[in-house]
Amino acid sequence: MESVGLLTGGPWIYAVIAASVVLDVFLPVLPSGVLVITAATAAAGAATGQVAAHEVPDILALILCATTASVLGDLVAYRLAWRGGARLDRAIARSRRLTVAQERLGSALASGGGTLVVLARFAPAGRSVVSLGAGAAHRRARDFLPWSALGGLSWAAYSVALGYYGAQWLGTTWLATGVSLLALFGAGAGAAFVMRRRPEPAEAP
Repeated sequence: MESVGLLTGGPWIYAVIAASVVLDVFLPVLPSGVLVITAATAAAGAATGQVAAHEVPDILALILCATTASVLGDLVAYRLAWRGGARLDRAIARSRRLTVAQERLGSALASGGGTLVVLARFAPAGRSVVSLGAGAAHRRARDFLPWSALGGLSWAAYSVALGYYGAQWLGTTWLATGVSLLALFGAGAGAAFVMRRRPEPAEAP
């Protein structure tokens, strides 16, 4: 637990987490989930007296930081794709997966539902596909960003809860962090499965 405290001690951890969450919309391999869960595990250590409270991040601040960074990253990807022009449209058209994802997203937003956006926040690389797809399709920001905010908040709260309560139940050890990460990856796999099971849009006659 002391090593966790050393990794997460100081206000700089918020900047590291924010940068990782913003950038992982472009580089999904960045360990943003690992950082959030590790910081939450350390916060659980403070709650049990194993780590000094001033050496770990605050739970609510951690959720707010991760949520804000998630929405900001989505917005940056959305705006870049919006301005991508014909070159980006051609790149999407060459990929059936991206084309189908863009069509599904368009149908979901047009019908007033953004469950796909929330699910995509958990699925591997799903956030990237949805944010870029919404921008490339020139979907209205007011149709996309509220669902992006809900997805970011859901992901951040879930990740923090895994780290915090996992440490409460299993002890503030690396084992608790590992189990929490497995639960996060499991949620991502489940979200990807649900997204694949959604019916494709019907082709025009």
